Amino acid sequence: FTFYFPRMAANEGDEATVSLVDVLEEDEELENEASAVLAGSDSEKCSYPEGYVKRQALYACSTCTPKGGQPAGVCLACSYKCHEGHDLFELYTKRNFRCDCGNGKFEEMRCKLYSDKDPLNTENKYSHNFVGLYCTCNRPYPDPEDPVEDEMIQCIVCEDWLHGRHLGCPVPECVELQEMVCESCMNNAPFLWAYATHLAGIPRDPRIHSDSLCSSMGTLITFSLLVKSNGVPGCKRRHQEMEGGSPSKAPSECRLMELGGTGTERAEFGAVFWPSAWRTKLCSCVSCKKSYAEAGMSFLLDESDTVLAYENKGKTTEQEQAGTAEGRDPLMSALNTLGRVQQLEIIHGYNDMKTELKDFLQRFAAEGKVVTPEDIRQFFQQQQNRKRRRANAGQYYCS
Repeated sequence: FTFYFPRMAANEGDEATVSLVDVLEEDEELENEASAVLAGSDSEKCSYPEGYVKRQALYACSTCTPKGGQPAGVCLACSYKCHEGHDLFELYTKRNFRCDCGNGKFEEMRCKLYSDKDPLNTENKYSHNFVGLYCTCNRPYPDPEDPVEDEMIQCIVCEDWLHGRHLGCPVPECVELQEMVCESCMNNAPFLWAYATHLAGIPRDPRIHSDSLCSSMGTLITFSLLVKSNGVPGCKRRHQEMEGGSPSKAPSECRLMELGGTGTERAEFGAVFWPSAWRTKLCSCVSCKKSYAEAGMSFLLDESDTVLAYENKGKTTEQEQAGTAEGRDPLMSALNTLGRVQQLEIIHGYNDMKTELKDFLQRFAAEGKVVTPEDIRQFFQQQQNRKRRRANAGQYYCS
């Protein structure tokens, strides 16, 4: 969760003024970024009946499947309904996964939303992320024993999260570079090195390392886990529209072979950062499709596989659900009718509430727990109780 604390700007009369509409619009933008991971998944229904979902938000419950047991993943709805109050690892999104909640890996526990499940989902793939470990260093995130502040970036192939300093190459700041493939996955699919030479460019000297944080990496997938100890998401993403369309039909000749004959070479080291729509430039001939399948990377030719496509789908769904007759938020319209004094009074109350909410949520971030709807209801109930007590105290001392 991200919180924005507006500063009151003084005018010529030294009176602090600010538009509450501006404040809410800024908060709405940050809220959209925070909800990008969740908007594309159903928060009410278990995703199991949908089979192996192309991409969805997932969680691993260390309460129900402790370390040493069988790894398992649960969908967004089950994380709320079946695992409320449990210790959950947020996994961001994973591809081609079927919800495990309540199956044979959970002993006596059964899913409250969809109990008729097979004992195992044999096509699911699990990594050390499901036990709360990440990167080649196999450490938790956040890591209480790591003194280095370093954000993590997700490999689009293995979907593991890696520290920027463990990628084997500097993290670029170019906003055009949207996706990353780690060195291990590059080596598992050597044909990608040929594409990297022409699509991703030649990297700098591998002896040059960068410890800089990912501060402006455009649409790179950055690791925020939604709630962090400092309350700020890993990178504020400014998503740009994907260029081009879906991959072209199988050409008469192999594009990969043509690239291999250019004589251009690239040192095969480190992770590779790819530009927008690079997947549409991959060859889709019969031979190359076979290579993708053998490497377990057929999804590279699927334009709906990207995290950007998933997030855009979620945003579209949110807009359809929240649309009004005039296409405008009625709250925003109402605020425009208030006087400046009333707006300032509301701003002060709004900021006080936001400060208290930030402190409330940071406790969850420190413990690595997911915030549930019940937690939010409890917070606002406490707010209401405090408000009543203040009102009663005011009446008692009123003369």
